[in-house]
Amino acid sequence: MIDNFEKTELLLTMLKEALPIRANVTRYLADELANKSPKVILPNQCNIVDVVYTGDMGGILCWLDGNEENAKSPVVVSITHLSFDRNIPLSRDIEAYQKHRVKKLKQQSRR
Repeated sequence: MIDNFEKTELLLTMLKEALPIRANVTRYLADELANKSPKVILPNQCNIVDVVYTGDMGGILCWLDGNEENAKSPVVVSITHLSFDRNIPLSRDIEAYQKHRVKKLKQQSRR
C-alpha cells in the first residue's frame, strides 16, 4: 500500500474545503506537457479547482484551471507534480503527502 488511507482522506477533505488553491507548475510537469500535449498551455501558476483520490494507482489528482483554453479540456495532474507557496495553510500537509508518496513509489519500483 502506497498511501495511508486515513491521512489521505483527511488531506483530501481539507483540500476540498480550501478550493480553489493556488499551485505552481513544476518544471517537470511543464516539460512533460510541452512534449506530450503541445496544444495545452498552462501558466506557471494556476488554481486547483477540484481534487479526487484515485487510490494507490494515481493518488490525489488535481483539476487545474489555468486559462480559458483549458476550460474546454481541463488539465488533470497528480498533486506530486505541483508545488505550493509555503504560506498557504495546507502546504505542510501537502508536502508531507508528496514526500511520502514519492518515497513509496521509489521503493515499489525497486522491487
